[in-house]
Amino acid sequence: MQWISQYQLFLFDFDGLLADTERLHYQAYLNMCAQRGFQLNWSFHRYSEAAHHKSTDLRDQIYAEFPDLKAQEPDWQVLYEEKKHFFLELIEHGTVPLLPGVADLLFALQKMQIKRCVVTHSPTSLIKRIRQQNPVLDTIPHWITREDYTHPKPHPECYQLAIAKYAQPYDRIIGFEDSPRGLQALIETNAKSVLICPPDSPYLEKTLHLHPHVRYYPNFNAIHDQNFPPDK
Repeated sequence: MQWISQYQLFLFDFDGLLADTERLHYQAYLNMCAQRGFQLNWSFHRYSEAAHHKSTDLRDQIYAEFPDLKAQEPDWQVLYEEKKHFFLELIEHGTVPLLPGVADLLFALQKMQIKRCVVTHSPTSLIKRIRQQNPVLDTIPHWITREDYTHPKPHPECYQLAIAKYAQPYDRIIGFEDSPRGLQALIETNAKSVLICPPDSPYLEKTLHLHPHVRYYPNFNAIHDQNFPPDK
């Protein structure tokens, strides 16, 4: 894993990149709607299309699906808090696994003492529960969570904050994302951008077409010294 020595700072998204939480978020939205009396008959693929582009797409499309839900509760933050409650319940009833290759990469970064930071939309309360289940995540010394910044991804504020706090002037920085909106936030910084997501992701082809300079791998296990050449 010599490719990691090219960089002095690693930046990571969290949900769907390090921890396999996306299907739990999906189920939590289904539960939130059901509690309100609405059956959200979306597939996980349909959910992914709505969740991974703009920060407001999920809200707007759920409200479009259920105008009566919007009339019942027009404040999306209230519904989001209800969804967060269901997500926490799902975590408490089962372990959230790490995605392939994550543990090996984190241990390698720790061994080589390379700086690393998580930059996530999730609040600290959710992150804390998942870290308790996966102690290897505690090898990451720096965490920027939703409470630390104002503008959600695709705005680059969260990554700009991480770089300002943890990068030295001549550090080479690399960042990893699993969604188009997270990737857009990363691209607007001086970090090298890498997309990690399954090959059947609904947004993969379009995203790579829009950003041909972005490197893509289906998971962290797919990255090898041979297919990760040095930057020129």
